[in-house]
Amino acid sequence: MSFNRRGPDRRPDRRPDRPYDRPPRPGGPPRSGQGGGDYQRDRPRGDRPPYPPRGPRPPQQQRQPQKQQPQKTAARGEIDLAKAYALRNKTEREEKERDQREAEQRAKERKERRQKLAVLLDGKSLNDAAADIPRHFPHANKIRRIYVTAEQLPRLNGGELAVVQVAGRYLLVTRETGETAQSIDPEALVLACDPQAVDEDGVPADLVW
Repeated sequence: MSFNRRGPDRRPDRRPDRPYDRPPRPGGPPRSGQGGGDYQRDRPRGDRPPYPPRGPRPPQQQRQPQKQQPQKTAARGEIDLAKAYALRNKTEREEKERDQREAEQRAKERKERRQKLAVLLDGKSLNDAAADIPRHFPHANKIRRIYVTAEQLPRLNGGELAVVQVAGRYLLVTRETGETAQSIDPEALVLACDPQAVDEDGVPADLVW
């Protein structure tokens, strides 16, 4: 069987009533393909439905300027580091100078005390070259000794005499002189017995050892 539409074997059209073959509706515009042109195109302008009114446009959001983040450049970092080093060096230098000034002040005060003690003890030492009795006493966490005579020992243990230190030497002096030396330098007086005191260790003060 041949399927040529133009041949005699062409199948009959199942829909003979095509839109362009139908008669136009009464009172209506001609259909497309039936003549008369396009309805919407040939329609008068005044008959066209108006476009819906447009509402107000939403306000545009203004873009806020972005805050510029501070950029830490390498140059600024080097400047900050240099300032930190300079501040630390300045602080260390000031501390060193302060410590040096304090040390110099202490040395000056010690020198003045030694001079005053030398003036005070000049000619007041009771040390005897013939003394042969050692009198031991603690001082600076060590056991020290001074040689006294048999007549000086009970006076020293009774608190009548005292021992002072000056320029690395131990001098036997009267109690009054020892107390005056202590007022000049609290560390000058190293031994001054109190006859009324009770020995906590039970050892008598006049013990020779």
